[in-house]
Amino acid sequence: MGYVHLLFKEKIILNSEESHPGVFAQRTPERPSIVIGETGESVSFLELENISNQIAHLLRDLGLRRGDRVAILLENHLLYIPIVWGAFRCGLRVVTIATHLTSDDVDFILEDSNASALFTSSFMKPTLANLNIGGIKKQNRFMLDGCDLDFKPLEEVINKLPNFPVEDQSEGIEMLYSSGTTGRPKGIMKQLPDGPFGIPAPGYKLIADLYNLDEKTVYLSPAPQYHAAPLLFVMRALRFGATVIIMRKFEAETALSLIQKYKVTHSQWVPTMFIRMLALGDEIKSRYDQSSLKCVIHAAAPCPIEVKLEMIKWWGEIIWEYYGASEGNGLTVIDSKEWLRHRGSVGKAKIGKVRICGDDGEELPRGETGLIYFSDSPKFEYHNDPQKTKDSRNQYGWSTLGDIGYLDSGDYLYLTDRKANTIISGGVNIYPQEIENHLLGHPAVKDVAVIGAPNNEFGEEVKAVVIPIQKSFEQDDLERELIEFCLIKVGKIKSPRSVDFVEELPRQENGKLYKRLLKDRYWKNER
Repeated sequence: MGYVHLLFKEKIILNSEESHPGVFAQRTPERPSIVIGETGESVSFLELENISNQIAHLLRDLGLRRGDRVAILLENHLLYIPIVWGAFRCGLRVVTIATHLTSDDVDFILEDSNASALFTSSFMKPTLANLNIGGIKKQNRFMLDGCDLDFKPLEEVINKLPNFPVEDQSEGIEMLYSSGTTGRPKGIMKQLPDGPFGIPAPGYKLIADLYNLDEKTVYLSPAPQYHAAPLLFVMRALRFGATVIIMRKFEAETALSLIQKYKVTHSQWVPTMFIRMLALGDEIKSRYDQSSLKCVIHAAAPCPIEVKLEMIKWWGEIIWEYYGASEGNGLTVIDSKEWLRHRGSVGKAKIGKVRICGDDGEELPRGETGLIYFSDSPKFEYHNDPQKTKDSRNQYGWSTLGDIGYLDSGDYLYLTDRKANTIISGGVNIYPQEIENHLLGHPAVKDVAVIGAPNNEFGEEVKAVVIPIQKSFEQDDLERELIEFCLIKVGKIKSPRSVDFVEELPRQENGKLYKRLLKDRYWKNER
């Protein structure tokens, strides 16, 4: 790989219960731990151990101690995960920053998180050039693949440092910032792990057991590493000895080719990726062998039932879905066989207990729709925002992410929408997700967002914003067709009053829509 390839200075004695990359650095040192799918660049397990130890020594030399924060602003780089693992083994909180954010948002996160060091690359120079970064000392700023803008060359710096573990290793944790789809990004503070270094927490073991992550696993990560699920699944896969294939950027046909090339066994996706792969057509899909796949996981955004049925038909009953979030306050899981019996469900609770509550915080009967809370679950808080933390709890201390749903008689959870997305038209609550899922089933619709637009009589009205499959169409005719399409299935109250056609929607790589930005286009003169 060209960065570092040193031998251990001494053999490390490992606890038999330990499971982390260092275990596999001793067992299978030359085996690839991380591979960039498109280029084949790789880091072996020995190199991952060495580089992460050098990062840990660097952070200690800078004066960072357990609980301090370090920020990473990187594209899907070969050294992304070694840097994260180096910070984790120092007991630090790692702030991963989305590369698409504006300079103002990046500065906000750096300041709000109180980050003491920043790791980036020359690829990010257009953003870096406009940053303030006033709170991070110049000697604590590091750049890969070049040296500019008062940053130190990281490769040169770490090559001078020891490659054995720091003396006071302890487990660190991510400090992720929410996507900001409904406002400024929020820092999510979870409790630092308090067990011995290298012993996986119960939640890690649960994930490994559910999906059978082990040394035979080849895990494909097609999404940006700064997102919660890609980052944490990659880290968990590596802890249990998997080889991880990371895509620099998702592209539908490339993803299929990488599954064939590396004989991928496990992967994680978002529904938008499913939709784009399905749209390739049978001739392209049949070019690539997908038979190595054993476990396909998806989450992050609601998946239309028809899309999931098509994926199960294509890849078989190997598709798992979960519901959870960066806050880590609960988890539900469902496999394909269960899902086919409970279509549309996101499964039963594996972490915490699901509670459906009304606006008064009291639990509702089975089948009734309300806010989704988790009880008996891990704690979190929103950094520097005690009011938001308070608002996420009810009188019993149960926590909510603001999602709406219901439980059936078998305790299977179904998502309806987010509370922030609810359209209130003439006093009636309308949940856009149902309408969006239906419209995605129309052959002329490539993507869609349903929002509340101003209405003088009812306060809000249902509006659909659609990306059409083909640009050459008669808009008025298609608008009428889509409204009629909804009237038949979802009824008059929920059907769009109007449809606007656009070339793109403000959607993230993880499938989430910035509905706040979309709604601002229609409400800017009303507020």
